[in-house]
Amino acid sequence: MNPNTSLHLGLPMVYLVDDEDVVRDALAWLLRSRRLLSEGFSSAEAFETLLDSRLGAPRSPHTASWPVAPSCLLLDVRMPGTSGLVLFERLIERDLLRYMPVIFLTGHGDVPTAVAAVKRGAFDFVEKPFSDNALVDRVEQALELSARALLRQREQLSVRRRLAELTERERDVMQCVIGGLANKLIADQLNISVRTVEVHRARVFEKMDVKSAVELANLLRGV
Repeated sequence: MNPNTSLHLGLPMVYLVDDEDVVRDALAWLLRSRRLLSEGFSSAEAFETLLDSRLGAPRSPHTASWPVAPSCLLLDVRMPGTSGLVLFERLIERDLLRYMPVIFLTGHGDVPTAVAAVKRGAFDFVEKPFSDNALVDRVEQALELSARALLRQREQLSVRRRLAELTERERDVMQCVIGGLANKLIADQLNISVRTVEVHRARVFEKMDVKSAVELANLLRGV
C-alpha cells in the first residue's frame, strides 16, 4: 500500500471467511509473509456477528463508522449455512463495499457466479488453486482502494463538523457567497449591512478553513 494514502488510518486488516481451516491457515500465512494482518472466520454467520458488534450503533453524519482502517474481505463462494453470495448481498445492504472491497475465492464451477458478483460491485474473484503472489497483489490493491475511500469519508466528516459549527446567519451568508453574490448584493438580500456581511464572510472562511469563495464551493461539493 502507498504509505501516504494510508497515513493515520491504522493498520490494514484482511478478513478471511472460509469454512476450511486449512485454507484460512494458508491464507493467513501468505498474508503474514507480506506483512499483512488477517482475521479468520469459519462461516458467514461468524463474520456477521462481528459486523453486528461493530455496526450496532446508528451511523452519525459526524462520526466515522466501521471499518476505520483499510480493510478487505477474502470470501469463499460456497459454504455450509449462509453462502458467500448471501453475505455479499448483506454487505451491499450495509453500504460496506467501498470501505471493504470483496475478493471472492471460487472453485472452477463458481466462476460465472463470481463474475456476476463482480458486476454487482465485488472487487475481484480468484480461482482455487490460486497464485500466491497474484492474490496478495490484488489484496494490496483492494486495501489501497479502501484507504482512499476512508480518507474521502474522513474529509467529508471533517467538513460536516465544520458546517455544524456555523451559525444560522453564517450559513445564510455562506450560501450567498458560493452563489457568487458580491457583499453589497448579499447585504441587500439578507437585509443587513455590508460590514456585517464582511464579518460573517470572514468567520465562515475561518471556520471552514478556506481562503476564497471558489475554495469554499469546491470543499462543499459532494458533502
